[in-house]
Amino acid sequence: MATTLEIIQGLAQAAANAYDGAYDDDGNLLELGMRREDGDIMIDKRTLDGFNVVFYGNKMCLTYESEVKLREVYGKGFETEMEQRLADITKYLKKEYRKITGSSVNLSEEGEVDILVQTMGRHRSWVNVKKHYTLSGVEGVAPILEPSENRVDKSWKTFLEQGGWKGKRPKNDTRPKNSGK
Repeated sequence: MATTLEIIQGLAQAAANAYDGAYDDDGNLLELGMRREDGDIMIDKRTLDGFNVVFYGNKMCLTYESEVKLREVYGKGFETEMEQRLADITKYLKKEYRKITGSSVNLSEEGEVDILVQTMGRHRSWVNVKKHYTLSGVEGVAPILEPSENRVDKSWKTFLEQGGWKGKRPKNDTRPKNSGK
């Protein structure tokens, strides 16, 4: 069984192997299902797109960024297309991870996809797509956003229960009542 560090290093290396212009084992351009792969490299305008992985606790955040036109955003199936791109990238990461490490990794989807479209001008926009996954096999790492235990000292707890700074004043307090200090 792989350690947490080995799982993260394997997935990070799989993501690093997907740079623009990378070749697969057969000598062909690597295809991930991204927009930059469409058209002829020499003639067509290159589309700016890419993805990134970030690890936190026992989770991975996959982000995809691309340049889009507003007519694509308002057209039918835009959200489905973005979800499919993330699915293609996840499939590639699993396959490449298996090739690098010799073992498989399970990425469980967590929540819905988050799509943010920002306008750069009248004709161009930028889309950021984000999805979170739970990594299987990651042991000994505290999950993020788990409720914390209450570790307030007993003396502070009684102080707060009595009203804190605005509680009942002791008999020997000679300050004016509205002093605020």
